[in-house]
Amino acid sequence: MARNRFPRWVYGTGTDPDPRFSLANERTFLAWVRTGLALLASGVALEALSVPLEPRLRTVAAVVLVGLGILGPVLAWIGWARAERAMREDRPLPAPSSFGVLVVGVLLAGVLVLLGMALR
Repeated sequence: MARNRFPRWVYGTGTDPDPRFSLANERTFLAWVRTGLALLASGVALEALSVPLEPRLRTVAAVVLVGLGILGPVLAWIGWARAERAMREDRPLPAPSSFGVLVVGVLLAGVLVLLGMALR
């Protein structure tokens, strides 16, 4: 069965966990993808709507948000795979590794927007 499932490096190891846990892991993955989409849309909106901020800071904040929006699904995929493999191998779930990137990026974008408002 594992030969027919993608990605093989996740499904080709261990045994199938309780489907409820796999589905919960999938919902977490999808929440991260939605977050990435929202960040991407926020960055595009910041530039497309010409928000009244200092132009260079607005552009940098938009780039940070778009970058996070692109990175979000990648980090979601990695997190999903790590958790799924751990469940399949009956190991403890790994600690989240992507929260810091998201928090720092959103914080940076927020500070840039705040500065852009103050300098306008």
